[in-house]
Amino acid sequence: MKVITLNVNGIRSATQKGLLEWLATENADLILLQEVRALEHQLPALTLLPDYKAHWFAASKPGYSGVGILSKLEPKAIHMGFGSEEFDAEGRVLRIEFDTWSAISAYFPSGSSSLERQEAKYRFLNVFTPWLHNLAASTDVLLAGDLNIAHQKIDLKNWRSNLESSGFLPEERAWMTTLLEQGFHDVFRQLVGETEHFSWWSNRGRARENNVGWRIDYQLCTKNLAARAKSARIYREKFFSDHAPVILEFEA
Repeated sequence: MKVITLNVNGIRSATQKGLLEWLATENADLILLQEVRALEHQLPALTLLPDYKAHWFAASKPGYSGVGILSKLEPKAIHMGFGSEEFDAEGRVLRIEFDTWSAISAYFPSGSSSLERQEAKYRFLNVFTPWLHNLAASTDVLLAGDLNIAHQKIDLKNWRSNLESSGFLPEERAWMTTLLEQGFHDVFRQLVGETEHFSWWSNRGRARENNVGWRIDYQLCTKNLAARAKSARIYREKFFSDHAPVILEFEA
C-alpha cells in the first residue's frame, strides 16, 4: 500500500504544474492533500485519475486552507472536521475510515504571520490532541499532512537562527515529542535514519536551490501501521508547490 501526502499550496496551481499527471504515474492507494484552497465548484476535474474517489473539506473562507483525500480504497465512512467550531470552519482535518484503521489529512495552523495566529495554533493543538488520542484508543491511525512543526534540529537547515521562530518553538517541539512518546511513530525518520531530508522551502532567496528547508510534512502512525512501513522518501524531481510529496509504502 502506497500513501502520499502533499501540501499543494492551491490545488489549481499545482494542477497547472503537472500534479495530476505525476499522481497518475505514482499509482498510490491513498493521496492526502492539504491547503487545497478551493471550493467544490473550483476543483479541477480528475479525469487523469479515474480509479480514485475524491473527498474534500473546504474552509468557509474562499481560497483558504482546505484538505482533501483521493482514495482507491473503499472507505467505511468519511468524517469532516474533528468537532472544533473554530478550526472546522478553516477546513483543517478530514478523516477516511476503514474497517481496522483511519487516515487523517491534516493541515495544522501556521503561527508565522502573527502572535494571534501562534496562539490559534496552540489552541488547535490543545483541542486536536485529545481527539486524536481518543481515536487512536479504538483503531489504528495514520496522521498525515502539513503539521507546521520541525521536530528536531536535523529537521531544518538553519535551526540556530530559528530557535524563536514559529514551527520550531520549544512548546511545538515538546508537543511532537509527547505525541511520539504516547503511541505515534515518525515512520519516515525511523526508516531513513538521522540524515537531512526536507519537505518545505521558502520562496525567498534561493532556499530550494540551496536545500535550505524544513521537514514539516509527516506521516505519523500508531504501532501496528508503523510496523508495516517498509520504505519512505520525499519526491524532489519536480515541484508542484513549495512543499514536496512525502511517500510511504506499507506491507499489504
